[in-house]
Amino acid sequence: MTTSSHVMQVEPFGIEPIPDAERNASVLDFIRLQWGGANTLASAMLGAFPILFGLSFQQALLATLLGIIVGALILCPMGIFGPTTGTNNAVSSGAHFGVVGRIVGSFLSLLTAICFFSLSIWSAGDALVGAFCRIVGMQESPWLFALAYGLFALIVLVVCIYGFQFMLLVNKVAVVLASVVFLVGFVAYADKFDPAFAGAGMTTDSPEFWPLFIGATLIVMSNPISFGAFLGDWTRYLPRQTGKGKIMLASLIAQLCTLLPFVFGLVTMAAIAQYAPEYVESANYTGGLLAISPLWFFPLLMLLAVIGGLSTGTTALYGTGLDFSSVFPRLSRTQATILIGVLSIAIIFLGRFAFDLVASVTTLVTLIIVTTTPWMVVMTLGYLHRRGFYCQDDLQRFNRGQEGGIYWFYKGWNLRGMLAWIPSALVALLTVNIPGQFVGPWGELAGGLDISLLVALLLPAVLYPLLLKLSPEPAAVFGPAQAEPTAAAPRFANQLSPMPE
Repeated sequence: MTTSSHVMQVEPFGIEPIPDAERNASVLDFIRLQWGGANTLASAMLGAFPILFGLSFQQALLATLLGIIVGALILCPMGIFGPTTGTNNAVSSGAHFGVVGRIVGSFLSLLTAICFFSLSIWSAGDALVGAFCRIVGMQESPWLFALAYGLFALIVLVVCIYGFQFMLLVNKVAVVLASVVFLVGFVAYADKFDPAFAGAGMTTDSPEFWPLFIGATLIVMSNPISFGAFLGDWTRYLPRQTGKGKIMLASLIAQLCTLLPFVFGLVTMAAIAQYAPEYVESANYTGGLLAISPLWFFPLLMLLAVIGGLSTGTTALYGTGLDFSSVFPRLSRTQATILIGVLSIAIIFLGRFAFDLVASVTTLVTLIIVTTTPWMVVMTLGYLHRRGFYCQDDLQRFNRGQEGGIYWFYKGWNLRGMLAWIPSALVALLTVNIPGQFVGPWGELAGGLDISLLVALLLPAVLYPLLLKLSPEPAAVFGPAQAEPTAAAPRFANQLSPMPE
């Protein structure tokens, strides 16, 4: 249970395993954190992309449902590592990528955090400033936006410094308030929404339809997949005996709940396209939302902006600060959080005032999908292969500046996991095809269809078991009670370095 004393104390734990006595979170808390982190205007902004791509409302709704469901199914297993290892998913991945190779997970979490932290601050700041200026009759100006971005970013940074319990409290409140505002929002925009909205008038026979449909689905899918590197940040606070099926079901439920902001984004973007099409041309979702909003809804939009900036921002930034305290062991969790926070704030200002926002968002979320999905496949298959056995102490060796242990493999790298992930992520990236946004060199390989997700799922699912077959892992990684009776001599050096004195 979260107490006021815990909330107002800076979290004492870093990346080391959470003691059993401190694992007092519930599965409901886990659902709140996932749902709260996506129940915001940032998700509504992502939800607007299918309409921005020219799909009709029905086509966009189908792409959204497909993206959320498929993404959630890929995500679900990523919550089961935390209760077993007591640490986050990046550190847990050391069992399959090596205790040094786990920096792959750290890189992916950094990429994800910057993207979604930026999205949350941009959407929240734009909505807050826009609604405020319309209420008081002021002109929008760059310095007002900069002030809003900076204020939101600093508040999020403070919450993340306090840590897990404060973040949990924020999301408990955010889930309820944001859901109420979204439901009221459907009423506010109902008179401007036409469910028969035709978009660009494409049919399934149109040559440009399938590339755009798949591209829209991938952008929606980036939201559930973006949680992959972070679920362990929260499930490490679940009791060790929490059922694995219950954890996976909780992830599925939480992601299905995010349909609320995504459908809100679809409905309002369809209305914007009809009543304020100039905002569609400039891909300015927040501006269009304000342009067609009734005056009485402005205060609620401001409330939604504040809630969203805090909940999405904290869930994105907390995990990366936590993880980088292990990549750079001399930094405490608080110091690493401040460092990553300052870097992210700088990127927020550069991305908003110096670059094309839409192209940046599309490219980043595409990178998240094609690089994180193979990593998640390796993690899931590795869990099954190891029969759920993990040695908590050996996973922490890199964080302590030590060598050796059962996950040392070849100088800290498990070449099986790395040789499954690298080509899978690379080929998936090369086959991305989102017309007008990002097209990889092999983007036309399938006649213009984007097959990057298929590659990201299937290639590691073939490569990783093959590499495990060609070079069996040492018996020690299966645990004393589950060690394989025989293990052929590995082709990739498996000799364990001597334990440090």
